[in-house]
Amino acid sequence: MNLSIIRRILGYVLILEAALLLLPTIVGLVYGEREFTAYLIVSAICVVCGGLLGIKKPKNTVFHLKEGCVATALSWIVLSVFGCLPFMITGEIPSFIDALFETVSGFTTTGASVVQNVESLATCTLFWRSFTHWIGGMGVLVFIMAVVPHSGGGSNINLLRAESPGPSVSKLVPKMRETARYLYVIYIVFTLLEALLLKFGGMRIVDALMISFSTAGTGGFGIKNDSVAGYSYYIQWVVTVFMVMFGVNFNAYFLIIRRQFKKAFTMEELRWYFGIILIAIGAVFFDLKVMSHGSTPKALTDSAFQVASIITTTGFSTADFDTWHQLSKGLLLGLMLIGACAGSTGGGVKVQRIVIVIKNAFRELYYYIHPKSVKKIKMDGKPVDESIIKSINTYTLTAIGIIAVSFFILSAQGNNTETNFSAVMATINNIGPGFDKCGAARNFAFFHPLSKLVLIFDMLVGRLELYPILILFTPRIWQETLTQGNHRLKKRLHK
Repeated sequence: MNLSIIRRILGYVLILEAALLLLPTIVGLVYGEREFTAYLIVSAICVVCGGLLGIKKPKNTVFHLKEGCVATALSWIVLSVFGCLPFMITGEIPSFIDALFETVSGFTTTGASVVQNVESLATCTLFWRSFTHWIGGMGVLVFIMAVVPHSGGGSNINLLRAESPGPSVSKLVPKMRETARYLYVIYIVFTLLEALLLKFGGMRIVDALMISFSTAGTGGFGIKNDSVAGYSYYIQWVVTVFMVMFGVNFNAYFLIIRRQFKKAFTMEELRWYFGIILIAIGAVFFDLKVMSHGSTPKALTDSAFQVASIITTTGFSTADFDTWHQLSKGLLLGLMLIGACAGSTGGGVKVQRIVIVIKNAFRELYYYIHPKSVKKIKMDGKPVDESIIKSINTYTLTAIGIIAVSFFILSAQGNNTETNFSAVMATINNIGPGFDKCGAARNFAFFHPLSKLVLIFDMLVGRLELYPILILFTPRIWQETLTQGNHRLKKRLHK
């Protein structure tokens, strides 16, 4: 285990967080809020701690996937622990577990909240909450790769694989640093474009930026108690379109930039993604309009908005969908599981995994009838490697196990089955609102501290695709680390 490079990366993360904390500091100064001092203090703490961790340059800067996973998991934990301190210093969220829950929910782009009255928070605090979505959406380590060269060879791909959502990660261009830059340029342009369109809809520029941050990261922290319900249809449709856009695999946008339009528009995952969205909108619209006798504009807007919000795991709401018919609620629950595209900022299992699982099921049925045949699963006309299929099966079984254990722990703390199960599904898939007591019109404040810790774990596991966080709990990793430490200590004593 290359501990020196992991320490160096953690130092970079804290220095970056220190810089990012200056933005809510500036917002607090602009609006004359005394809460800005909390962000300035924590920024200074991050500078000191980050400087101490990164002051010594490691001799070996190459690391493998194991180091990449450990560095990624620890980075997100450290980022969240320091990021929650302003909430506690200002007294707006005095409990450490609650503050950590809110911050992890922000960075993992979950959007589940413990704040009872969002509108009572300072503007700089609202800004930081939304900005954590934007930071976590693309990934802090991807940003570091875009601006700081810290490793040689092909090691950076191991950080990207550990942090980026989806069953597989590939380079867009030969150099990983250039790939990271392309991703962030696309990300920033779309964010600013949405903010501009929202400003045209009559929103304050700071509000437009905060909503855009949450949309871009597919997070869902609202700046109003009713989320997005109080805004005009124009604003709701702008947010709907951009939620769908940020749920698209960013490789498609890269191909469009390179003018490879045919390749971009024929991506199989995108056809499934948009097909699922259109079918779900049609079904929910039918339920709201025909079955519930609602008005056409309201039914169409709510159905499109909530389908986009749930499948992209954003978590914004324009209605209390917990009161809808079972048909619509069942569809939304299914969309929670599916999630957005691989390589997007969205969470969930991912459309690509679902498609491969379905194709694999049909292949196994075919083998049952024709046992001696050989049949390859294909995506975009190319055979899918058997190792990827095996990885997806392992991922699915592991996720089911984590969901089951989390559900049983929450059940031991009380509350009904619908509340507990939807809370686990909403956090591990980074969606935000669940059903019943943790529905769109409520929050997660009522959960027991132990349940909140379980849900914090689920949010981190879901955002980092299980393995980086689970590796931290692997005894072999720490046995190797201790062995290496003892070996170095003996070497020094011998000298």
